[in-house]
Amino acid sequence: MNRAQEGPDTEPSTLWGRTACVWAAAFAALHFYWAVGGDVGLNISAGPLATERPLWFVVTGLWGVGALCLLGALLAWLLARSRLRGVPALLARRLGWGVSALLLARGIGVEVLLLINPTHLDASVSAGQRAWTLALWNPWFIAGGLAFGLTALRSRRHTDAEPPPPSRP
Repeated sequence: MNRAQEGPDTEPSTLWGRTACVWAAAFAALHFYWAVGGDVGLNISAGPLATERPLWFVVTGLWGVGALCLLGALLAWLLARSRLRGVPALLARRLGWGVSALLLARGIGVEVLLLINPTHLDASVSAGQRAWTLALWNPWFIAGGLAFGLTALRSRRHTDAEPPPPSRP
């Protein structure tokens, strides 16, 4: 399919936006599942907090992160589908870049820390947690960061390529 045949749902900004939106919604669903008592995968991700479940962890680490992920899904949808212009478009793109940077820093930063094996992490991170984080969790954070970054990048091209909306008399 060439560029002339692409419709609004196959444009790169829409495809990357959908990817980022699905990524964020899936992470929100996972955090809400954990918040209501689910435990599959939580012990690998959170270690002792998974069994203790202190209130602060459930409220901020599960419900709070789930809510932030839903906001991220909305942001990805806005970047890909809306026709924002001017300051709102600029703010949405900057938020998209910020989310991308945060996810990439988290994914790559934790990956590097676990790979170089600093001695102060030995007592707090089990071998199982280290292996699952390296193999499963961090690659997903990196993928999410890339998806948000590409959504923000393509969003600029998408909105800048369109003619301005007609002015009202």
